[in-house]
Amino acid sequence: MPKHGKRYRALKEKVDRSRQYPITEAADLVKELANAKFDETVEVHFRLGIDPRKSDQSVRGTVALPHGTGREVRVAVITKGENVAAAEAAGADVVGSEELIDRIAGGFMEFDAVVATPDMMAQIGQKLARLLGPRGLLPNPKSGTVGTNVDEMVRGLKTGRIEFRNDKTGVIHAPIGKASFGADALAANYTALVQALEAAKPGAAKGVFLRSAYLTSTMGPSIQLSLSAAQN
Repeated sequence: MPKHGKRYRALKEKVDRSRQYPITEAADLVKELANAKFDETVEVHFRLGIDPRKSDQSVRGTVALPHGTGREVRVAVITKGENVAAAEAAGADVVGSEELIDRIAGGFMEFDAVVATPDMMAQIGQKLARLLGPRGLLPNPKSGTVGTNVDEMVRGLKTGRIEFRNDKTGVIHAPIGKASFGADALAANYTALVQALEAAKPGAAKGVFLRSAYLTSTMGPSIQLSLSAAQN
């Protein structure tokens, strides 16, 4: 494993490794530790009480963070007809139908999210599934990126709706803002995410669902969070 530098080790010493911090205190601390020359992203990592090998225990959903993510999201919309104007009015960065599908298949990837209407999904599945799927960009109803309400989907992505899903180890990784956010805003975003995770708990999952949680910034050390109020 690579050794951390002097700066990181000094920051790590400010975290009490024997404590589980309440989110309000952790949010203040993560801001203090995020002293890089850029506005670091603040993320939370949850270990879930699920068996990720079983499909009936997968966790996936979306949540609208009340204070957004602090990140500009470039949205591509694959649709046609009257939905084109609706997508453009909602602020989509690129909109098109078959020609956009071909453009993406040809290597165009200047976007962070893809929204589509149901009438385009067959072509998307045929031409883009292998390209977008591994990148987590394939439109899916469960992630709120397939539907006829393109304006709502685009605005949601632009204003801070994020998707969460467990990885193969049963961990959820999600951004909840930037180090420049106030501690109250980070705490509110975290609370919204916790509530969404609890709502997405699969019926097949037994025992404690939220096992552990850590807050961290892009270049800073992790801070273990107290889950005493969120256990179920």
